[in-house]
Amino acid sequence: MKKIGFIGVGPVGTAFGVRLAGLGYEVIGVYDLSAAAAQRFAGRVAGCQVYEKAQDMVDDAEAIFITTPDDIIPKVARQLEWHEGQTVLHCSGATSVEALAPAREKGAMVGSIHPCQTFAGVDQAIENLPGSTFAIEAEEPVRGILTDMARALGGDCVYLSAEDKALYHAAACIACNYFITLVKLATDLWQNFGKSTDEATKAYLPLLRGAVNNIAHTGLPGCLTGPIARGDVNTVRKHLDALEKRASPSLISLYRALGMETIPIALAKGTLSEEAAAKLRELLKS
Repeated sequence: MKKIGFIGVGPVGTAFGVRLAGLGYEVIGVYDLSAAAAQRFAGRVAGCQVYEKAQDMVDDAEAIFITTPDDIIPKVARQLEWHEGQTVLHCSGATSVEALAPAREKGAMVGSIHPCQTFAGVDQAIENLPGSTFAIEAEEPVRGILTDMARALGGDCVYLSAEDKALYHAAACIACNYFITLVKLATDLWQNFGKSTDEATKAYLPLLRGAVNNIAHTGLPGCLTGPIARGDVNTVRKHLDALEKRASPSLISLYRALGMETIPIALAKGTLSEEAAAKLRELLKS
């Protein structure tokens, strides 16, 4: 893939631009509504030109990444004049390549490549991108081009249909974004016994690293630990009693729901008996 341009330079676009240029891909230009953001991107990529007009860059590039916010991708695709033989890509996890239909109708080839990764900022994005799993939606020859790109970045690939995208992205949000929500809810509980969020976070980081390490080395369901995995009904009862006194109703409902979803994992692990599982279900429902 030669002469790549980028429209939109948030964390994902910048990470792709910097890393691909470092691998020898020819990143020739960038356009963003924020001239300062475009200049910061170009400052990280040798030989990259900042374009004042997106169309001028599209005219010069052979492959264009539209790395704007998801909702803007179709608008960008409609507003620009594309050329036959060009490749137009986006990096959205939930949006299908149908968002690029206007480019395809003009003769361009289209596809999407989404890194299954978390990017809290530009520097973290550049650091985290290599080694990710990349979800690819494209037909050949674009599928092969994106596969080579993912492998050059040290990653694995998963191939998705348009119908798969939203569910794939929802699953990633549950695994990553809502994990952050759970940690925040857990750290908030420490305020009930006079401890700060910072103290709670510091205490949990080794625990969370251990959990991720268990997933990596033991896998599901064997990595599950805790009272439900052990069938410790009395401990779960104590949790509920404490939460009833000092937590919000919504958090109590969440604890019950998560506990119910954990029972099948514990049964699959083989450390929870059917008898204890029945007692836990009754306790968590009541």
